[in-house]
Amino acid sequence: MTEQQKITFPQLYQQLDGLMLRDKTRFARRLHGVKKVKNPESQQAILQEMALEISQAAGKVLLREAARPAITYPENLPVSQKKQEILEAVRDHQVVIVAGETGSGKTTQLPKICMELGRGLKGLIGHTQPRRLAARTVANRIAEELQSEPGGCIGYKVRFSDHVSENTMVKLMTDGILLAEIQQDRLLMQYDTIIIDEAHERSLNIDFLLGYLKELLPRRPDLKIIITSATIDPERFSKHFNNAPIIEVSGRTYPVEVRYRPIVEEADDTERDQLQAIFDAVDELGREGPGDILIFMSGEREIRDTADALNKLDLRHTEVLPLYARLSNSEQNRVFQPHSGRRIVLATNVAETSLTVPGIKYVIDPGTARISRYSYRTKVQRLPIEPVSQASANQRKGRCGRVSEGICIRLYSEDDFLSRPEFTDPEILRTNLASVILQMTALGLGDIAAFPFVEAPDKRNIQDGVRLLEELGAITTDAQATAYKLTPLGRQLSQLPVDPRLARMVLEAQKHGCVREAMIITSALSIQDPRERPMDKQQASDEKHRRFHDKESDFLAFVNLWNYLGEQQKALSSNQFRRQCRVDFLNYLRVREWQDIYTQLRQVVKELGLPINSEPAEYREIHTALLTGLLSHIGMKDADKQEFTGARNARFSIFPGSGLFKKAAEVDDGCGAGRDQPPVGAYCRPH
Repeated sequence: MTEQQKITFPQLYQQLDGLMLRDKTRFARRLHGVKKVKNPESQQAILQEMALEISQAAGKVLLREAARPAITYPENLPVSQKKQEILEAVRDHQVVIVAGETGSGKTTQLPKICMELGRGLKGLIGHTQPRRLAARTVANRIAEELQSEPGGCIGYKVRFSDHVSENTMVKLMTDGILLAEIQQDRLLMQYDTIIIDEAHERSLNIDFLLGYLKELLPRRPDLKIIITSATIDPERFSKHFNNAPIIEVSGRTYPVEVRYRPIVEEADDTERDQLQAIFDAVDELGREGPGDILIFMSGEREIRDTADALNKLDLRHTEVLPLYARLSNSEQNRVFQPHSGRRIVLATNVAETSLTVPGIKYVIDPGTARISRYSYRTKVQRLPIEPVSQASANQRKGRCGRVSEGICIRLYSEDDFLSRPEFTDPEILRTNLASVILQMTALGLGDIAAFPFVEAPDKRNIQDGVRLLEELGAITTDAQATAYKLTPLGRQLSQLPVDPRLARMVLEAQKHGCVREAMIITSALSIQDPRERPMDKQQASDEKHRRFHDKESDFLAFVNLWNYLGEQQKALSSNQFRRQCRVDFLNYLRVREWQDIYTQLRQVVKELGLPINSEPAEYREIHTALLTGLLSHIGMKDADKQEFTGARNARFSIFPGSGLFKKAAEVDDGCGAGRDQPPVGAYCRPH
């Protein structure tokens, strides 16, 4: 081999810039190792081999560039008018804030602007959404605009569903997926651009990501970050990222008339509930002329009950459709399909900012939402129905000014509206922080109080989170309680995809030979209860569910239900099983989610080497394992009352739907941890 044919280190290092980011990092690491090879001939042989591999890797980027679709922008979207300004800002700055109302087009057009800049070739354009429904819907919309199929150049990944391929350039995902990826990809090297959408929602995931990205930017100068927000306090995000530029995009808005129709008027003696107020508002809007109606509801059950009631009115030429995250894809898509006549859409606050429901002319706003809130006194995460903030109410109002002049009927008074807080508290100020502290400690991110959150969490909540993790045996702290160290048990807890208290139960279960039952119970407690109790069929549903009751424990009712479902699935076709769930008053989609979480748990448990029992475990063994995660939720029965006294003198009683409600017990295992709705019979009602 002549000197001219020899491969040199500078030659190969120079070629690395043309590779995908992950390949560049991998080859740079290998080249560093080759420098340590002493034998010149051996070293040259390795370099020759690497030169061929680098050439092949460079071909991947060329193929991606050739496959990039032609990019066009809908002229009628406000964001299209700002395209050049956004393009230049992203080109010239590492972080850009784009503020605009839902309907401005920012969610669907920003990834295309990034692609036009050449982003998405050497790494993915990561695009986060707060909800699975939004991630899937947005991916489908962008793919349609680029005349591509989902999973091609536009892919999406949500919990239990991965539609990302080697050809994907834009990856839609939930913010929770991106957080999970940080565990394996600390520098996020698979991405060259990250778009954090709907940042104004200030969920725990979003705030954690914004803090993590702020720390990451100096180590990834090539990474571009775009933060999108409704026009709610974008200056806060700009300040967080060292005065990053803000580009404001107007929405397509028409005037909206606001009418205040309180459920109960002060001077009115008639009794009227929310359902009747909705009927009256629908009737009032029906006299205004044609146009679809969007009604905001606080939860899934409220949507189903209201939909049933509206359908019984037999409104002429009117279709009633629900919209919430747990609906099947086909049912969700019905909202976006063309139709004749009038449509009434009943939605949770997923329709507030995440999605634009087409054709809405009227909005009915009861003014409430379920807002997760941690009780410092009882140490319980609750999901009460609360009045929404002024900002949320105005977001809801804005849904009906997209296609023409609109009307928003608020089922509360103007004085009530003006007395409400301007913004909803960020989730980090109203949640238990144990899970965040555990994950931050696992990632080696140091003291949570020093982490660059957009808004620092309450010190009391930090202390509560630390105490809970110490109680679970997950961490040890130094004398000042500012530095945390994971115990071996804590390292395992951080890998299980459930609340730390639930994860602790699973790990304890290995000592008692009941890992299978613990996984069934903890995965059930991680979702909304699959058992349904419709308002008009309460007795029938109670009779069906009574078959699963256990004389000793509501927790074991989940095991009984799980075993029944397994038998039914083996005996029935998928369509028959779905129908049987309806007959048994079980929510099929929640059953599927329960099974998915169990499968995910089972996979991690196997990786951790925990033995899964094949024989049924004893009641006492199961409950001993469960108690390790619920030490602060144990109560002693008051001899004189049907009440219990728990830690910190919290008073509670057994939920009336419990299988143990009529049974006198000495000890009650308190609250179902880590869920967003009380499980029947595993819930303590605080006084």
